[in-house]
Amino acid sequence: MTPSLHPLIDNGITKGTPTFRGGNLYCKCLKDRVAITLDSNVAHNHACGCSKCWKPAGALFSVVGVVPRDALRVTANGNKLSIVDKEAVIQRNACRQCGVHMFGRIETEHPFKGLDFVHVELSDVSGWQEPQFAGFVSSIIEQGFEPTGMDEVRSKFKAMGLETYDALSPALMDVIATYMGKKAGRLPAHL
Repeated sequence: MTPSLHPLIDNGITKGTPTFRGGNLYCKCLKDRVAITLDSNVAHNHACGCSKCWKPAGALFSVVGVVPRDALRVTANGNKLSIVDKEAVIQRNACRQCGVHMFGRIETEHPFKGLDFVHVELSDVSGWQEPQFAGFVSSIIEQGFEPTGMDEVRSKFKAMGLETYDALSPALMDVIATYMGKKAGRLPAHL
């Protein structure tokens, strides 16, 4: 049986709308749902195999994108949010009742500080940017996935048109390397 990568990927990827301007994301509680409002579409939306990201039941991967920090507002029941792991670089804010990660925020010095990580599958509207790639693919092995099934996982992603990486996409790795080069004084600050 082919493993479930993620519900947004398994049955084909639905293209997003380039002019999409955002919407609300909701936790999975039946009442008093946590809501966050995104004032923009996401960028760098991707399947993530890391062990920290929230995944729907039965999925091997999460699907996570980023928005500018100032484009995210908690608009309902924020009192239900708590940080999953206060030691993690990405402070994942989850609903204490249903466990869904609503957004992740970086508070320390980091190349991605200023971007919040979100799961657009928590929205009730369509138009969000579709997944662009799969990152941290090998990490599912650390979580108990049989290494012999990795070729099938990578093949399924490729059949959906997604490149697979065991880190992030080259564009995001370039962002990290540029940040580190500037911090070390090896690149000019204006880059």
